[in-house]
Amino acid sequence: MSQLIVQSGSPLHGCVSVPGDKSISHRALMFGALAEGMSHIHGLLPAGDCLATLGCMRALGVEIELRRDERSDGFSHAEAVEAFTTNLDVIIHGRGLRGLRAPAAPLNCVRSGTTMRLLAGMLAGQDFDSVLTGEPQLLRRPMRRVVTPLQAMGANIHDTDGRAPLTIHGQPLHGSDHHLVVASAQVKSAILLAALFADGTVTVRQPGPARDHTERMLKSQIAPRRIDAPALSIEGRVVTLHPTAIDHLEPLNMTVPGDMSSAAFPLVAALLVPEAAVTLSRVNVNPTRTGLLDVLATMGAEITLDNVREQGGEPVADLKVRSASLSGTEIGGAVVVRMIDEFPILAVAATQARGITIVRDAAELRVKETDRVAVVVEELRKLGAQIEPREDGFVIVGPTPLHGAVVDSHGDHRLAMALAVAGLAAQGETVIENAECITDSFPGFVEVMTTLGGQLQVEA
Repeated sequence: MSQLIVQSGSPLHGCVSVPGDKSISHRALMFGALAEGMSHIHGLLPAGDCLATLGCMRALGVEIELRRDERSDGFSHAEAVEAFTTNLDVIIHGRGLRGLRAPAAPLNCVRSGTTMRLLAGMLAGQDFDSVLTGEPQLLRRPMRRVVTPLQAMGANIHDTDGRAPLTIHGQPLHGSDHHLVVASAQVKSAILLAALFADGTVTVRQPGPARDHTERMLKSQIAPRRIDAPALSIEGRVVTLHPTAIDHLEPLNMTVPGDMSSAAFPLVAALLVPEAAVTLSRVNVNPTRTGLLDVLATMGAEITLDNVREQGGEPVADLKVRSASLSGTEIGGAVVVRMIDEFPILAVAATQARGITIVRDAAELRVKETDRVAVVVEELRKLGAQIEPREDGFVIVGPTPLHGAVVDSHGDHRLAMALAVAGLAAQGETVIENAECITDSFPGFVEVMTTLGGQLQVEA
């Protein structure tokens, strides 16, 4: 897909599911590789970012089978995206904590920051050398936030002027105590992955809430040496791992819940398009991921969580949403990290809210796949939005009628989908250039939106 053409005017109705959670899919591939025995992962997200992780695991000697219907392994990244528009069933033949093999070439993380940062932790304590690289978009992203704490554990890891490629000379690591400056699930996870190979206790102290998928997965996998000596403890925002108390990691057998960050797009579309009524099934409602739901509620959205249950160690629910009249709000503080990936679509919602919406404390948006503050402002202005940038966020005045225009994703999957939702709320036709990046996180996005009644058409 190179262009996505969106027409407004159609109501949205129906029940759909969204692809598996991207954060959990990354971790399932990595922790399944480090387990002893076969892990069975159902509903893994076959998006470009997760397939980058899968490719790196295979390059490290891990056998991974992809299964859907009667088809199995042997897929390339491109074939997997084409063959599996929603989710994969995966069998991972774990090699144990010390069973990875030295890669024959630099590990290509493609455009995935999660892949690179978590792999840096996993590989720091191995007995071989490795290099982490990727496409130009990824090579522009900051990596020292991961490199510095790993070096504090004794890792021989070096960045390139604060960015990738990363060069890692694997060697023994030691225990350490980390006080994170910014709440970051990726930094925390890199440290905990490295901690599995340390000779002493590793503690991570977080200044605020961050995604806890790594801790949940580790807790389910750790086989302790002694029952009376827990290997992992979590007290508030302090996570402590005692690697010498771990015998091995048990294999995973789990179903990946739907991704809240993907659900955000049809959810906001249903709020903005008149007479819409949409249900999104089995969405991950982990409290570290539901910041957008909390903010939308303060803006006047009525979103119901039905059939709340647990899936793969994570809370899930069916989200029911209808069209609503929204009001502006102010967003900052601890909720920001709980919705950091949802700000492009939040900005679209804010263009249709009465009054002023202010986003602050979100400087992290500047160092995502793009400078998301700059590109969100640039592209929404083309549609008629009244939006002004700030160093750590933006200010939006609404409601503002949007009109169709030619816009550009800048290679950012979340911006591309946010612009598609804006197109559904706008008058006339919206053309999104460089829309193929959507498959980085949400293969099947066009199919999901058209199933609900949206008029979206892909042009090669």
